[in-house]
Amino acid sequence: MSQSKISRRRFIGGAAAGLAIPYFIPDGVLAAPGRPGANDRIRIANIGLGGMGTGHVFPDAVALCDVDDNHLAANAKRVKGTPFLTKDYRYILDRDDVEAVMIATPDHWHALMTVHACQAGKDVYSEKPTARTIHEGQAMVAAARRHGRVVQIGAQGRSGQVGRLAAQFVRNGQLGNVPRVEVWHENNYSGGSGVPQPVPPELDWDMWLGPAAWRPYNASLVHFNFRWIMDFGGGFIRDRGNHVLSIVKWCMGADEQGPVSVEATGQRNYASPWDVPITMEVKWEFKNPDWTLTWSQPGAKYPLPGTTQPIAWGAKFHGERDSLIFAGGDGYGDTEAKAKTYVPPTNGVIIPQSPGHRQNWLDCIRSREKPVMDVETGHNVIILPIIANIAYRLGRKLQWDGTKQEFIGDIEANRFLHEPYRAPWRL
Repeated sequence: MSQSKISRRRFIGGAAAGLAIPYFIPDGVLAAPGRPGANDRIRIANIGLGGMGTGHVFPDAVALCDVDDNHLAANAKRVKGTPFLTKDYRYILDRDDVEAVMIATPDHWHALMTVHACQAGKDVYSEKPTARTIHEGQAMVAAARRHGRVVQIGAQGRSGQVGRLAAQFVRNGQLGNVPRVEVWHENNYSGGSGVPQPVPPELDWDMWLGPAAWRPYNASLVHFNFRWIMDFGGGFIRDRGNHVLSIVKWCMGADEQGPVSVEATGQRNYASPWDVPITMEVKWEFKNPDWTLTWSQPGAKYPLPGTTQPIAWGAKFHGERDSLIFAGGDGYGDTEAKAKTYVPPTNGVIIPQSPGHRQNWLDCIRSREKPVMDVETGHNVIILPIIANIAYRLGRKLQWDGTKQEFIGDIEANRFLHEPYRAPWRL
């Protein structure tokens, strides 16, 4: 077979069987000087059309994918013309008229779809959290780099005005040295039902599960509820935690700095099938520079100065000279007036304003620059919640090697760095 084009049968069949996809890219997909130009349309397909996915559908989307017929039908009405519709994302990746994909599936699909999209020569916008395991995040970074793809993670706080101003304030030394950062969030949901139910006729349950371990269908598993199951989600720490921890690392200038240890405790949820802890306390330690980061559910819930309403989720930077509260983290947050009015010196840390998270991604597809929340930055952020969940599950403090991205001297903990996929799927 010529290396100028992957046949539809080989790509779809090979991916389904878990076979290695050839490491070449179809003709006409790679960016070239002047293509796409500043005014050229980027042909985008959407994979995952529930929740956040509905907000990512462009009016001129060329193709839509979801395992739920109702999601497909509802979103097809919002698109001009007649988009290609499918329940299997591999048919999307095999299309020559698709240049980029937006992935808004449950967490356990993010890595596999991103890697396959990069191999097929598509640029990617993947919703947060970046990945479910350390190995998945590593594979996403490797695929983006090997195939020269632009991969943006949907942690929108990096494109928000308030997060940028808070980061400039902290990184220009307005708090002095910051030895401690405190993050809080509301509790995880509890409950759910483990009783098997008939699969709705509109849903392809086997495809929804994909690489995750098989289990009988129950409404407590799907749509928003997947967040409360370790196999699919990982609780708020890996969901909204991807947002607020991204802002913390940005403010601390710590995108390349990993922790040296993690410990976590929590109130177990004994109601099957939801198995994330109801409450959770986490502590990460960093060295060179030395600082400590904590996550608490429910935590302190500070109000912003001048207000009395406690903030549902956010962060407080405890500096040696001053402190700063940041509320939220997903692009709609807030912070104290002193950060919003601060003007950095011309020779200080000045962070450019993003044109918006999706627009930044589109601009980078044209320029081939890294986006504001590049996949490697996203991977470095999501390491924190991933190893926290592992520490919680094992019930002990763990030592972390940030260079090797593995636990030190702990074979049992390292087994969680990648959790096996259900056949025939393979990363």
